[in-house]
Amino acid sequence: MTEILKIDPLYPDPKMIQKAAQIIRTGGLVAFPTETVYGLGANAFNSQAVQRIFLAKGRPANDPLIVHIQNKTWLDQVIIAQSPQAELLVNRFWPGPLTLIFPRKPDIPLNVTAGGEHVAVRAPSHPVAQALLAASGLPIAAPSANRFGHTSPTQASHVLDDLSGRIDLVLDGGECPIGLESTVLDLTQDPPVILRPGGITREEIERVIGSVRLAAKNKIGTGQESMPSPGLLDRHYSPHSTLILIENTTGNREIAIKKILEQISQTRKEEQKSVGILTVDEETHHFESFLQLEVISLGSLNDLQEIGRNLFAGMRTLEQAGVEVILTTDFGEHGLGLAIRDRLRRAASHIIQV
Repeated sequence: MTEILKIDPLYPDPKMIQKAAQIIRTGGLVAFPTETVYGLGANAFNSQAVQRIFLAKGRPANDPLIVHIQNKTWLDQVIIAQSPQAELLVNRFWPGPLTLIFPRKPDIPLNVTAGGEHVAVRAPSHPVAQALLAASGLPIAAPSANRFGHTSPTQASHVLDDLSGRIDLVLDGGECPIGLESTVLDLTQDPPVILRPGGITREEIERVIGSVRLAAKNKIGTGQESMPSPGLLDRHYSPHSTLILIENTTGNREIAIKKILEQISQTRKEEQKSVGILTVDEETHHFESFLQLEVISLGSLNDLQEIGRNLFAGMRTLEQAGVEVILTTDFGEHGLGLAIRDRLRRAASHIIQV
């Protein structure tokens, strides 16, 4: 039985936090809000507790976890050494949605790192996550609190839909303010490599440490090799509905909308399947003439933060409405657009480039 505690996201109740911390200290699993998505936490030093994460999620052993710490003073507990670049980034972006790859300290169990010698670490900024780390007094290993491969959870209800009965406690702190996972930056390579775009943009990172590069398309997502970071599978973050991404390589949104309209007709008439649309406020009018079409707006085209915050919830809403096919387009590759495109690519069953 999974217990649910509704907690103030800004001023978390110390008694609730202490209860959650005790579960962490004794080897249990707690789902908690971060600024990115809900995490599923266990004591990062306890290999048996970490293994419970993999079992609860149905997560393959070759997909590593992120270790969450309260602040940079905890780094010595989990890593061997940090570079001058790491120090600059930590001072600028922590606490916050940036995960850095470091050489692993032996105290971190190998199942956290999928057998590798590097560990992914971040300090979350959400007050509930901060309070839980402080009360536990331990680094917390925490992937997203969902069934493996499914759309990431940005609300406590999403956690319960996937993991009810599989974990000990959910701290319900409301909606996650960013709604996209952290950026993962590998500092063990030169130049540093963004393994997963996320809440901190490439442009922000480059203003601090200079040029970084994007990882080449992942080639190990279908194999058994250990991955250097979570979130690298070719297929990930997927709703149960079939998601078709119209990838807008031209930057011309009218062309992308035209292709979506064609796909609506093809999917409904030829394949006899129900359709849902993920769109933006400025483009909902294109779909008003269609009957029995589920349309979700993610926000304004001019606000990528709003779109990112609503992306996974929008997928789940359409999934729960029973639509068989979800159609959407991306929002470019600048700023948060890069992270949004990454999530849509990995969630998609089919990508059509226009």
